[in-house]
Amino acid sequence: MEPLNRMAIELADEALDFADELGVSPHELPSGATVIDFGIEADGGLEAGLLLTELQTAGLATVQTRMDTVADFPRPHVELATDQPGLALLGSQKAGWELALSDFEGLGSGPARAQVAEETEYQRLEYAEAFDLSVLSVETDQQPTDSVAEHVAERAGVDPQAVYLPAYRTASLAGSVSGAGRAAELAVFRLFELGYDPTDVITASGSAPVPPVAASEETAMGRVNDAVVYGGDVHLTVREDDSVLADVASTAAVTYGEPFEAIYERVDWDLSQIDPAVFGPARVTIDVLGGPTYTAGDRHESILASSFGLE
Repeated sequence: MEPLNRMAIELADEALDFADELGVSPHELPSGATVIDFGIEADGGLEAGLLLTELQTAGLATVQTRMDTVADFPRPHVELATDQPGLALLGSQKAGWELALSDFEGLGSGPARAQVAEETEYQRLEYAEAFDLSVLSVETDQQPTDSVAEHVAERAGVDPQAVYLPAYRTASLAGSVSGAGRAAELAVFRLFELGYDPTDVITASGSAPVPPVAASEETAMGRVNDAVVYGGDVHLTVREDDSVLADVASTAAVTYGEPFEAIYERVDWDLSQIDPAVFGPARVTIDVLGGPTYTAGDRHESILASSFGLE
């Protein structure tokens, strides 16, 4: 298999080649690093969000939209499918790199994480990457600066001019699409947290509604989580049977049933105070090869309607 960052670079190049059509805005920093604004000041759109989501999975997932409903009203949904769920979802898409610099805050996902490979997922996946280009998608309300590019370059072991930083606000169209595209990722990560070997997950498919763009980052964070936790559907095919397969859906959490903005406010935005079991998709079906099929969960249409302002 090609390095994850090589595959992601091809998608970054596509964003650069079709920037006008996608409504994204690339610019080069003084260090030579490339920022691609998908939704900080740029408008972006559904197609930009789909490309961003594909880039976040290093091209190892098929991503598309379909029309469905939320509370009986039409709403676009994002569908994602992959036959490489370990690398695509945990090794790339997961937002596992916290950027907390003196002049910048953001959350990084994408294959640059594999060049650092310090998160425990990489030990279980037995994967680390050395490559001369680096792609880190950054969820932030600030334009990435040279300090960000230089930090990423140092950690990833590349030159600053080899760093590509697709960036977007949660409260943007691309942010809404990217958030809705994380249903399968949350399911596979929940299994990993429960001790299941991610290399035994053979296929992963997920879908969730695209939330409307919120007026603030805080409301947007609540909406994208609600979209997956209360509206996300996931199907997995796995190799080994295990009792934890019944505990992937968000309904297993003690905090299930509250809108996420209310949960965040109640714990004063301290995510460590939230039951991790709630960070799963609403409904899950898991097929064990040659074994049983597990089903769990339920969509919560009233919370989605309230969160999305459809009431």
